[in-house]
Amino acid sequence: MTRMKKTSRIPKFKTREEEARWWDTHNLSDYQDEFKTVKARFAKNLSEGIHVRLDPDTLKKLRQEANQKGIGPTTLVRMWVMQQLR
Repeated sequence: MTRMKKTSRIPKFKTREEEARWWDTHNLSDYQDEFKTVKARFAKNLSEGIHVRLDPDTLKKLRQEANQKGIGPTTLVRMWVMQQLR
């Protein structure tokens, strides 16, 4: 016996903004049967910091790129530093 794959009632989105607008008008609980559990990892407690000064244009570009990825600018910079240190 073969199982038929159920078609999702949640459409495919081209952008996060498009998806956000769609969810603003739909109830998450109506689609709960389509979600699956995922494991989440959390960063260690970051107890020390470093301050980096950036010119306004660079900071603007950093914020735009982080926004496109759906994360904060400090998270993006932390990811870049960790990648370079590996």
